[in-house]
Amino acid sequence: MSVIFEILDKDAGGRIGKLRTPHGTVETPTVMPVINPNIQLISPRTMKDFGAEILITNSYIIYRKEELRKIALEKGLHKLMDFDGPIMTDSGSFQLSVYGSVEVTNEEILGFQQKIGSDIIVPLDIPTPPDVHYKRAEEELGITYERLEVARKFIQGEQLLAGPVQGSTYLDLREKAAFQLRNLKFEVYPLGAVVPLMETYRYAELVDLVAASKKGLSPVSPVHLFGAGHPMMFSLAVALGCDLFDSAAYALYAKDGRYITVNGTYHVEKLNYLPCFCPICSKYTAQELKKADNREELLGKHNLYATFAEIRLIKQCIKDGKLLELVEKRCRSHPRLLEGLKKLYTHSHWLEQLDPATKGTYFYCGPESSSRPEILRFGKRLERFSFEGSVLIRTDPVKGEGNYDQILNFKAPFGAFPVEMEEVYPFNAEVPKFPDYEALSTALLNTLKLMVLNPKAEFTFVCEKESQHPLFEEISKNANLVYREALENK
Repeated sequence: MSVIFEILDKDAGGRIGKLRTPHGTVETPTVMPVINPNIQLISPRTMKDFGAEILITNSYIIYRKEELRKIALEKGLHKLMDFDGPIMTDSGSFQLSVYGSVEVTNEEILGFQQKIGSDIIVPLDIPTPPDVHYKRAEEELGITYERLEVARKFIQGEQLLAGPVQGSTYLDLREKAAFQLRNLKFEVYPLGAVVPLMETYRYAELVDLVAASKKGLSPVSPVHLFGAGHPMMFSLAVALGCDLFDSAAYALYAKDGRYITVNGTYHVEKLNYLPCFCPICSKYTAQELKKADNREELLGKHNLYATFAEIRLIKQCIKDGKLLELVEKRCRSHPRLLEGLKKLYTHSHWLEQLDPATKGTYFYCGPESSSRPEILRFGKRLERFSFEGSVLIRTDPVKGEGNYDQILNFKAPFGAFPVEMEEVYPFNAEVPKFPDYEALSTALLNTLKLMVLNPKAEFTFVCEKESQHPLFEEISKNANLVYREALENK
């Protein structure tokens, strides 16, 4: 295979891509349902009915159980799993993180995955948990790197090899590890040991960790966020550039009687209605679902439908250039996710380099929108504007504006721009008529910068009488500040 991963569409850090494997091509972003070889709530054969193109299972579990190992070695992984599409296999690192040791070496589990025909092979890395001492994280990262070097030499051919990025919660270690692995040219880059952060809703730290890892990797490399299985955070992770997720949540939550939605999780016993139109929720009422003999299976199926519905919506949003609007909506479903959104926009300088220069209409969804890459890009390009003579800045047409040499439209959170551009992206933005403080702050700062960059121009800024902001005092030092009412009454 020549090109393993091809990017087709982009928005923010997110992308729609094609990942080529020995058992077929997978469109990303997507979720890999986790299949326990010992316990299968839903048959792998039917996973494509929900939208799954690729599965993930644990090669260590297969390796340890004689019956499963024999079938896998004789007939292959895909016959064992009864699935003809791509399958990724974990190496036992999860068991290593839980139990502290595994009864297999890196070379043994690599060889086993290769023999049974795994499409994406994962080495036995060291999943260093969050918040450990820096020295421990650094030492374990060194062991992981040595094992990955061995794996890269060991695995050659059509099978894809994953290079997990570790480093605990230390951003410098994550970025360093990613950069080192980039040079080893793995086909997929999982971000490991992040489940504890998601389990404790530490989304702001997760955002920093993903961003640090991504900055060390090639921007065209596919990235797998290990253990991310809840749809409420998919859009945030995709906007950061994650392409693959794996979900055991659909089954684990079903076992515990939990019902997944994009806004959170409900205990089915507390539901009076089913807020979904999937085949399960269309057929059963909440009361019927609670009493069903196969409730766990039905819940698992609903959870899968909800999971893949969100993936499809994310892909459509990328196509439409609306991914960040979706992120902002989803992140308002939980306070910790909102922290993650705010943290996302601290990386806008990096995201701006990835974000397409033109796309669909910008929608202002709240104060955080003032920090989006589009706004940052506009601020960086103010120096491209050159004005001389009399310049009018206004929000809407005013009396006598034909007497000015140049007319600028003022729209928060952007600022002032030539009126001829108001139908051009991103100035065709849908924004509130009365901007909030954050949007007005950003717009006024950009306008002040524009004034400073054009000392030969004489600016007149028309504002509404009710407009109040401390920056208007600075505006008055650089422009003739007048109220619309006074101008109209002349």
